[in-house]
Amino acid sequence: MELGNISEPSYGPGPAAPGSSTPGLVAMAHGFLRLVQPNPLPVELIDFGPSQSGFSREDLDKLLLYELGFLVCAAIGVLLIILVPLVGCCFCCCRC
Repeated sequence: MELGNISEPSYGPGPAAPGSSTPGLVAMAHGFLRLVQPNPLPVELIDFGPSQSGFSREDLDKLLLYELGFLVCAAIGVLLIILVPLVGCCFCCCRC
């Protein structure tokens, strides 16, 4: 493995994505991710400097808008985790 010039590194585009044996599944996963998270990452909120004292209301709104799709999916998942066993229990116990 060749390290190259460590004091002045040169960065390339990186390795290409390997071909997939299931392009339909890959397209479906990317379609879901584009549907769930269409908004770009608010890069201006990422500040690791010492001047960061917390999030303002505007910053919090931007982050919630960025994560809105995942929050909706999580809410639907929690609802299904609670609702499916409850409905199953009602069907099993109340077989009139």
